[in-house]
Amino acid sequence: SQLPMQVLGRCCAALFLALAGASQAAQPAAGKLDRTVLPIQEPKRPVYKEVDARKAKVPARFEVKAPAGAPNVVIILIDDIGFGAPSTFGGPISMPALDQLAQNGLRYNNFHTTAVCSPTRAALKAGRNHHTMNMSFITEMATGFPGATGQVPSGAAPLAEMLRLNGYSTAAFGKWHETASWEISVSGPFDRWPTRQGFDKFYGFFGGETNQWAPLVYDGVSLVEIPSDPKYHFMTDMTDKAVAWIKHQKAMTPDKPAYVYFAPGATHAPHHVPKEWIARWKGKFDQGWDKLREETLARQIKMGVVPAGTKLAPKPSAIKDWDKLSADEKRLFTRQAEVFAAYAEYTDHEIGRMLK
Repeated sequence: SQLPMQVLGRCCAALFLALAGASQAAQPAAGKLDRTVLPIQEPKRPVYKEVDARKAKVPARFEVKAPAGAPNVVIILIDDIGFGAPSTFGGPISMPALDQLAQNGLRYNNFHTTAVCSPTRAALKAGRNHHTMNMSFITEMATGFPGATGQVPSGAAPLAEMLRLNGYSTAAFGKWHETASWEISVSGPFDRWPTRQGFDKFYGFFGGETNQWAPLVYDGVSLVEIPSDPKYHFMTDMTDKAVAWIKHQKAMTPDKPAYVYFAPGATHAPHHVPKEWIARWKGKFDQGWDKLREETLARQIKMGVVPAGTKLAPKPSAIKDWDKLSADEKRLFTRQAEVFAAYAEYTDHEIGRMLK
């Protein structure tokens, strides 16, 4: 059963959710499973009166399998990317992998956002209000008050755990910003680490950001020693790990659906991008941000992302008109835009590699 792919845009981050059909073997017994309570209960153990083991009948092995036709689920979360940045929503940054997802599915242009990192992720991964998840703000700014402790409550089952207990393989790659900093050590507690939040596999980093050239990375609950390769970059590394996991999971259990959560550090700071990607954007923002905003809005109206007649919102007073900036200011800000665009395009490239 092929389900539509969906693309969602948000002002703090762009979220891309793809549902791809996965053929499942017929499971007559699975239809009888009570999936209303998790974990799914095993059938009552049989009682044997036969004393001759040669005549006793072995019961069928109990195994929880996903319902027939259950889809693979892939959630891609891009951090701190503006609604008007990717080409998918009319922006100036070429992101062909995300464009293709959108062309095969749906674009959303109006949905709730919690505007910052930890609350967004916690709400997304459990389908609950961020205060219910104790994430009123980022974990590093948690307090002792209810709804703001930075500790996901045990009663809020994550989507990953629901799928895992229904017969899915589950894996998370990249940024994880829902574990309180005082719980990240060899002593844990590990209840709010990814591998106790429903994921069989985790390869990524904790906290709001990390050095993409020399990140602090965990594989499960073990700290990883990053290779001393001058060309190393975390996003390529996490993509390699995701590709390997997907290939192995489908090779070993081709009929078992998978849930992959793919969350690069991009485009959050630090904007660490290979030089060759930055070079591709040289001079492409020399027109300045005032002209860029007009061009982006025109594309969005043409695409139907925003209604015809939509007017540009006023700029914050702290943002000068482009033509009033000094030459040095223009050189600085165009360079920043080029690096950001390169980071987004590089991210899209790695997303495409993972999806392929």
